[in-house]
Amino acid sequence: MPSHAEGTGGLSGNRSESPGPPSYVRGHDLLAEKSVLVTAAAGTGIGFSTAIRALEEGANVVISDKHERRLRESLATLQARADSLGRGQRVGAFPCDVTQQADVNALFAAAISFTGGLDVVVNNAGLGGTANIVDMTDSQWDTVLDVTLNGTFRCLRAAMQHMLPRGRGVIVNNASVLGWRAQAGQSHYAAAKAGVMAITRCAAIEAGPSGVRVNAVAPSIAMHPFLAKVTTDELLDELTKREAFGRYAEPWEVANVIVFLASDYSSYMTGEVVSVSSQHP
Repeated sequence: MPSHAEGTGGLSGNRSESPGPPSYVRGHDLLAEKSVLVTAAAGTGIGFSTAIRALEEGANVVISDKHERRLRESLATLQARADSLGRGQRVGAFPCDVTQQADVNALFAAAISFTGGLDVVVNNAGLGGTANIVDMTDSQWDTVLDVTLNGTFRCLRAAMQHMLPRGRGVIVNNASVLGWRAQAGQSHYAAAKAGVMAITRCAAIEAGPSGVRVNAVAPSIAMHPFLAKVTTDELLDELTKREAFGRYAEPWEVANVIVFLASDYSSYMTGEVVSVSSQHP
């Protein structure tokens, strides 16, 4: 199940019998005075939650997305949150389709100009779908791989080209537990996310001598309204019941781990893929 379809939504099953999510965690200035770019962050889900959390942790924040209307709406929400914090933080938004190299080039040029230099890049763009291998078309396979793996590669490369000469920076990629675990109908998504894990480890070795860190998160199930629309209640119930807490993750719970990896608290971590999951076999 695509881990990029996250947010809030109702599930039946064991949720009513299980403890709810913990209280929202207040900011602790973990990213104070840093500049953060989050891709595919419009609307809801892990990307937008990460942008909000980065703002609450003191960062200047830039978001991107392919969907320009949602991007404008998300920018307005971010700006309102920045104004409420009263710290003079800057927020920006630039459209980008990560399957297009020209878009990626334009995004990084704009984000670097806007911020004066990026300290953190969160590669969040990903696309799922459901199809068994025997029925999957080349187009279905190629589309998921191009957004989820190739898109991460393009943005990772651009981030490294910016950060390595500066001798500092942090990159966090969004993977999935499906990079480790099997699920019917998800071979394209699982293969793409396994690739994200592999490229994270290789990039970390290449970037280490320059003082740049590269890590990834691997969420299990983090809900979003879109997921409820494209996935059956039966499958959502089944996946949720596998979680030790008997509930799905809130997007901000995954974002908290991303913020940790982006912060100086994880200064000796690179090449790691951190599971954000309570799932058991």
